[in-house]
Amino acid sequence: MACRVKFTVIARNSDPAAPSPSKGTELLAVRLQLAGSTSTTCFRRSRIKGRRQTGREDKNDRTRINDQIRVKQVRVIDEKGQQLGIISINEALRVAEDAGLDLVEVSPTAEPPVCRIMDYGKFRYERSKKQAEAKKKQTVIEVKEIKLRPKTEKHDLDFKIKNIRKFLEQKNKVKITLRFRGREIVYADSQGREVLGKIAENLEDVATILQAPKMEGRQMVMFVAPKN
Repeated sequence: MACRVKFTVIARNSDPAAPSPSKGTELLAVRLQLAGSTSTTCFRRSRIKGRRQTGREDKNDRTRINDQIRVKQVRVIDEKGQQLGIISINEALRVAEDAGLDLVEVSPTAEPPVCRIMDYGKFRYERSKKQAEAKKKQTVIEVKEIKLRPKTEKHDLDFKIKNIRKFLEQKNKVKITLRFRGREIVYADSQGREVLGKIAENLEDVATILQAPKMEGRQMVMFVAPKN
């Protein structure tokens, strides 16, 4: 038997016999045509964000809102911060819907759970903004690397030491790598310690040696950090 269902939205007051929708809802008419007869069923569809759509953009957000709260009773705090006491979840959802806001579970482990009535989208935006500002204020310490050869000319060596000083002034640690090629490895220990010793001597007013010169394969490495 053929069956056709047609969905149409009835505008407010378009049907004098239809009930008037409450704040935050709209009437949805389902017209069912079956075997030549037509019937119309009206029901309310909530406009509250969380009740209409339970998915979240942030998968790490475990906060339960609106119909995701599966308990019989909750302690409710309204949008003005006033205690509404312990009421049923249906009553709490109705109060949030009448205010055009969300019911957000803020303390799920309490007995009963504590919920606040708020604009959850606005709350998430302000929270992410605060987290971004806090992240900007954090001091990120990076490890910079300066590479040189055992026979680096004095001019080039002075330039590299200048760069190391700049990194230390930016509160970064510095890895100084001395590379050896071919037969240079034969004199690596003596030559390497001499070059890195000169660098450490030039930086003693601004740097602390974190790791003394140490051979790692065909290179010698030393780590320095800014003085406190």
